[in-house]
Amino acid sequence: MTIRSLDDLAKIREENKHKVGLRESGQGKEGAAEILVGMTTCGIATGAKETLEALTEEIKAQSLENVRVVPVGCIGYCFSEPTVQVNVSGEKPVFYSKVDEEKAKEIVQKHIMNKEILKDSVLETDYGKA
Repeated sequence: MTIRSLDDLAKIREENKHKVGLRESGQGKEGAAEILVGMTTCGIATGAKETLEALTEEIKAQSLENVRVVPVGCIGYCFSEPTVQVNVSGEKPVFYSKVDEEKAKEIVQKHIMNKEILKDSVLETDYGKA
């Protein structure tokens, strides 16, 4: 879409507001989920491309339609790459560290589908603190 006016920009903002809400506070469409994969140099060097592919393939294999995988820049935890942030509507974001292909499939099957957080892989963060 070409932006030709402030009205066009406002329309795009309104159409995408739910995406930002899901990332920041868990507010979004019921049952919606978004999985962010850090794809900077350190992530790619430790297998983030394979993690991204495994997540995408598992979502497809499970026929999940309300889940999207988003490659992003730096999530900020280079020491624990590949890093994945899971945002599920109505829940606080969860960060996972050292996510390989098997762990990626587990995230989809357990966290996304069964609402079971993989506690052994959670990256403790200060998310939400001032």
